[in-house]
Amino acid sequence: MVVGVGLAAAYGVGKLISRRKSKGRFQDRVVVITGGSRGLGLALGREFGSRGAIVALVARDEAELNRAREDLSERGIRSAAYVCDLGSADPIRAAIAAIVADHGRIDAVVNNAGTMLVAPFDLMDDGDFKTAMDLHFWAPYHLIRAALPHLRKSECARIVNISSIGGHVAVPHMAPYAASKFALVGFSDALRGELAAEGIRVTTVAPGLMRTGSHVNALFKGDAAGEYAWFATSASLPALSVSASRAARQIVDAAVAGRGELTIGFAAKNARIFQALLPRVISAFTVLANRLLPHPPPNASHSAETGRESRSSRLPRAFTWLADRAIPRFNE
Repeated sequence: MVVGVGLAAAYGVGKLISRRKSKGRFQDRVVVITGGSRGLGLALGREFGSRGAIVALVARDEAELNRAREDLSERGIRSAAYVCDLGSADPIRAAIAAIVADHGRIDAVVNNAGTMLVAPFDLMDDGDFKTAMDLHFWAPYHLIRAALPHLRKSECARIVNISSIGGHVAVPHMAPYAASKFALVGFSDALRGELAAEGIRVTTVAPGLMRTGSHVNALFKGDAAGEYAWFATSASLPALSVSASRAARQIVDAAVAGRGELTIGFAAKNARIFQALLPRVISAFTVLANRLLPHPPPNASHSAETGRESRSSRLPRAFTWLADRAIPRFNE
């Protein structure tokens, strides 16, 4: 018993020392976060900033960026905002050049910007897939290309690619999202092997559902109210979702340690295990899930609505309370 207590105490001291060391790992380092104006990106800005980083927020909405900067400033975090349309290469290169001109360096990039469209495949079009690929694959590609010469000069270079459990286990009604996130996982994993010899650590992150408040900005087609109801409710269930702040802490810890992979959430971890060991079970589950998901009415519109526009008065607030609470907290 004495030995056990001693081992437990040693473990606790070790964790405390490790945590203190990690607090200073990003001190005065410049960390670029795409989609940093709200949601998980803002949570990551707070977490990196609390560890001494200078946070460069990149997003397309200037008003949201200004609110995010004010949030970080109130917390004593140094930050800068860069308006950028991540849908094409030239604005991304310009943003990286501006960040280097302002701060003289880049030590880490976090590819977090994302979009989410929920609808049956028949209501998706080529543009939906292009939008998802542009933001989830091509934007990280161009950002890493532009930042790599500067990362090579850093003593603590990190690339963090925020994929999703949807980049490992695809689900119905989210085909563009899954396809683009699968692409990001493959790209990220390939980079890890190539850049390790240069001391650049690449972390591929696969979060499950998170309570970021982003359900109100997600897009829905077909039976938009029905699609929103299941999505928002799932994002509120504690057993299925995790808080954005908790996810951000895990991601920054993984970046500090230079971990290759991180899966966030009990449900997400189990989904990956089942996918690896029992793929037929996962396949059968997705078939069943598709039967239970909302089916669009005849001649349904192909235009998308935001979550704010899709919410029905028939959906009880209690069902989405946890997710709704995150909306103002994370600038959604």
